[in-house]
Amino acid sequence: MTGLAEALAPLPLIAILRGLAPKRARAVGAVLVEAGFRALEVPLNSPDPMRSIAVLAEAFAGRALVGAGTVLAPDQARAVAAAGGRMVVMPHWDAAVVAATKRAGLWSVPGVATPSEAFAALAAGADALKMFPAEALPPAVVRAWRAVLPPSCLLLPVGGIRPESLGPYLAAGASGFGIGSALFAPTLDDAEIAARARAFAAAWRHAAGGGAP
Repeated sequence: MTGLAEALAPLPLIAILRGLAPKRARAVGAVLVEAGFRALEVPLNSPDPMRSIAVLAEAFAGRALVGAGTVLAPDQARAVAAAGGRMVVMPHWDAAVVAATKRAGLWSVPGVATPSEAFAALAAGADALKMFPAEALPPAVVRAWRAVLPPSCLLLPVGGIRPESLGPYLAAGASGFGIGSALFAPTLDDAEIAARARAFAAAWRHAAGGGAP
C-alpha cells in the first residue's frame, strides 16, 4: 500500500459524506470521482455506514480511497477494514483506536486540537492529523504548528471549510482538507453535489497555483 500522501496527491480533499445512505453511495461516489475527488469518507453516524463503505470500496477500487469517519472505538476500526475501507478518521485522539487501525493495516487520521495531541498522535503511528474543528484553528495556528511538527506531517483542517478557505490555509502550510456540509448533504441532488465538488476542485487548483478557479 502506498503512503497516504501519495494516495491523496491527485486532489488532497476528503469528501465527508455524513448521512449518506447505501442506496445512493454508488451514484454520489461517481459524481465525486468524476469531479476529481480521490478520497471518500463515510462517517459512522450515517445510516448503515459499513454497507456504504463496502459499496464505495467495490465500485471505486483503484480509483478512490474509501474510509470511515467518526470512528470512536477499536472494534469500529476493525469493522471498517472488514468492509473494505482503507482509512480511519476520528474526531478525537485515542491511542487505542490508532493502534487498532494500524494493526488492521489501515491509515489512521485522528482529530487533534493542540500541539500536545498532535505530537502524541504522531508518536502512536498516526498517518495524518485532522485539525478539528478548523473554525477554532485558523491559518495562523496551522502556520505555528507547521514550524514545530515534522515537515512530512500531513495537516488536514476539517470543519467549516469552504472553497474560499483553501488558499489561506494552504499558504499557512495545510496539506489538504476534509470537506463536509459545504460539499455533501443527504438532501442535495447529484447535480448540486457535482457543482460543489467541481467548485472545490477548481479552488484547490487555483490555491495550489495550477490555474484559475
